[in-house]
Amino acid sequence: MKNAKFIPAIVLSAVAITGTSVLAAGPKDREPVSFEELDANGDGQVTQEEMQAQRSQRFTNADTDGDGQLSVEEVQAARQQRTNDRVAKMFEKHDANNDGYLSEDELPKQRRADKMFDRIDADNSGGISEQEYADAKDKMGRHKKKRDAADSDSN
Repeated sequence: MKNAKFIPAIVLSAVAITGTSVLAAGPKDREPVSFEELDANGDGQVTQEEMQAQRSQRFTNADTDGDGQLSVEEVQAARQQRTNDRVAKMFEKHDANNDGYLSEDELPKQRRADKMFDRIDADNSGGISEQEYADAKDKMGRHKKKRDAADSDSN
C-alpha cells in the first residue's frame, strides 16, 4: 500500500523537475529560431538557402578558433552560452519581484503535468502502478529514438 502513494509522488516530482529543466533548456534543447531571423532578405519567404545559411552561421559562431571544425570544448561552450541565455530570459520573465531568485510560486505552472499523469495512469485508478510507469518510460524512450532519428535525417 505504501507503493500506491510513493510511486505517484516520484512521478510528480520527476515531472516537476523535468518541467523546470525543460524550461531552462528549451524545446529539444535548442532555442527556436524566429521567422525573421531565418528570412534573411526580408521577403516574407524562407528558402532552403536561408535555412542553410542560418545553420552555417551557428557553426561559425561556435567555431571560436576558426579552424572549420568543432571541438568538444567549442560545442560545450556554445551549449553553455545558450543555456546561460535561456536561464537569464527565464529569470527576466518569471522573477516577479526582481530579487534575483525564483521562488516556487514564481515558476511557471506545469500545464501538462495533470494530462501526463492521466496518460500514464492507463487504468484510471488514480495511481500509477510499476507496470504503468515502466510502460510510460518505454514509450518515451521509443518516442525519443524516433525524434532523434528524424533530427539526424534532417541534418
